Amino acid sequence: MEHIVLLGDSIFDNAPYVSPGTDVTSQLRASLGPRHGVSLLARDGDVLADLAGQLARIGQLDALPTWLFVSCGGNDVLGLVGEMGRKVATVLEGMELLAGWQAAFARDYRRMLDGVLAQGKPTAVATIYDSVPGLAPGLRTALATFNDVILREAVARRLPVLDLRLVCTDKADYASVSPIEPSAQGAFKIAAAIGELVRTHYPAAEHSVVYGGAARPGQVRKTAP
Repeated sequence: MEHIVLLGDSIFDNAPYVSPGTDVTSQLRASLGPRHGVSLLARDGDVLADLAGQLARIGQLDALPTWLFVSCGGNDVLGLVGEMGRKVATVLEGMELLAGWQAAFARDYRRMLDGVLAQGKPTAVATIYDSVPGLAPGLRTALATFNDVILREAVARRLPVLDLRLVCTDKADYASVSPIEPSAQGAFKIAAAIGELVRTHYPAAEHSVVYGGAARPGQVRKTAP
């Protein structure tokens, strides 16, 4: 029996932005089946520094987790958008600013991930998706800098990666009320990708594997009972 714990931000905690029963947690529970459990500790608006508080709540759950899934960092990057509008004299000066933000993000991400791995449970991390409707090309390019941190840290620790850039690829994957959040369709795809990872990944593998792909309704297999 699996018990998946979702940590992070509104990528998993997207219920306020979709119809009842179509959020990531609900659709993941439906795809896994009644014998398996899903606990949502992720919280809309949380940043990397907030993960410690989420981890502290694991001990209050009814069952120990078999998997920890982390999708966090997007709000940290969102907090930099204002600074990214600053005028600079040269492209190189702008890149130096970006390098500094990346270094700070890497420090915070490593600290967060160390705390998660201290739980001693199989862990998967998610990248930050970049097909948000209306996202400027420059911001999409900047996102790659922060996703590079996530990928490097995951590979260094031999963790599986849920690459949301390959999961939420369509405009309809994003909520109409807030386009930076997953829609019901996006939540379906995220839940399907999580289920695929849980079904197929060997937690003791000594290498990282990237999971993604755009599942459609009717394509998802349930986890074996």
